[in-house]
Amino acid sequence: MVIALALGLLLGIASAQGADKITRIGFLSLGSGAGKYFGIFVQRLAELGHVEGKNLVIEHRWAEKNDQLPELAAGLVRANVDLIVTGGTPATLAAKQATAKIPIVFTASAPVEKGIIASLARPGGNLTGVALVATMIKPLERLKDAASGVSHVALLYDPATDPRGAEQFLTPTRRQAETLNIALGPVVLREPGDTNKVFMTLPADTDGLLLQDSNVNLFVRDRICELATQRRLPAVGNHPLFASSGCLLSYSQDLVEVNRLVADYIDRILRGAQPADLPTEQPTKFDLIINLKTAKELGLTLPRSILMLADEVIE
Repeated sequence: MVIALALGLLLGIASAQGADKITRIGFLSLGSGAGKYFGIFVQRLAELGHVEGKNLVIEHRWAEKNDQLPELAAGLVRANVDLIVTGGTPATLAAKQATAKIPIVFTASAPVEKGIIASLARPGGNLTGVALVATMIKPLERLKDAASGVSHVALLYDPATDPRGAEQFLTPTRRQAETLNIALGPVVLREPGDTNKVFMTLPADTDGLLLQDSNVNLFVRDRICELATQRRLPAVGNHPLFASSGCLLSYSQDLVEVNRLVADYIDRILRGAQPADLPTEQPTKFDLIINLKTAKELGLTLPRSILMLADEVIE
C-alpha cells in the first residue's frame, strides 16, 4: 500500500510537471513585427491548447535585411527553443543551415525545387510546413482584367527568394506574361532602403507593377503602393497585404488558412510527430482583394466582371 501511494504521488508530480511545461517557439522572418495574420496563428495555437503567456513563449526574431537572418537563426538555436517557425525562403534556409535537430515549420514557395525538403509527401529531415503557390499568372490576369491597356509591366522581386538563381523564377513568369501580351521587365529590390531609387529607375513606358510576395516587398509595401499611385501605376501582387496597403489589388492564397495550417503542424510536432513524416501541405483557397479607393485615385473604372469575382472590396 505504501509503495502504491508513493508511486501514485510520484506520477501525480510528473503529471503536474508535464502540465506546467513551458513550450518555447522561435519565430524567424524578415519584417517589422507581428501583424494581423500572426494573430490568427497565435489564436489557432490557443485553440489547440498552446496559450501564449501560459504554457507557450514565442521568441520573435525580425530581420531588417536578409543577411541578418543566419545570425538570428543561430541565436534561436542557442536559446534552445523547442521549435522554429519561419516565414519565407531566406528565413527557412537560414534556419535549416543553423540546425538539423530542432523541428522547423516553414512557409515558403517551391520548397522541393529550392532544396528545402526532399518531397512534399515525405519532407525528410527536421522540416515540414506549407508550400505556398508562387505563380504570378493569376495576379497578372487580374491586372489585365482591371486595366486592359497595360502592356509594359515591371516585376519587383528579390533574387534571394530562390537559391537556384533568378532565372528559375523569371523565365516562367515572362512566358506567362507573354500569353497576356504583356512585356515583363524584372526589377530587383533587395533592400528596403533601395525602394525610392528603384522607382526612379523604372523605364518610362512602364504602365503596371507586379509585386512578388518577397519579404522585402512586404516590409516596404506601404511605400511601394504610395509610389505606384503617385506614378499612376496599377500595382498587383500575390499577398493580401498589398491591396490593404494601397495597391490596386491582390490575388493570393488565403493566409488565414495558411496560418492555421502552420499552427496545426506545430501542435502535431509538440505532441510527438516527426517533421520528416508530416507531408507538406499546399493551400487550397485563394482570395482576390480589390482596393476600389486606389482604383478611383488611378482613374480606373473597374469592369463589373472583376468586381463580381472579388472576395473583398476595400472602399
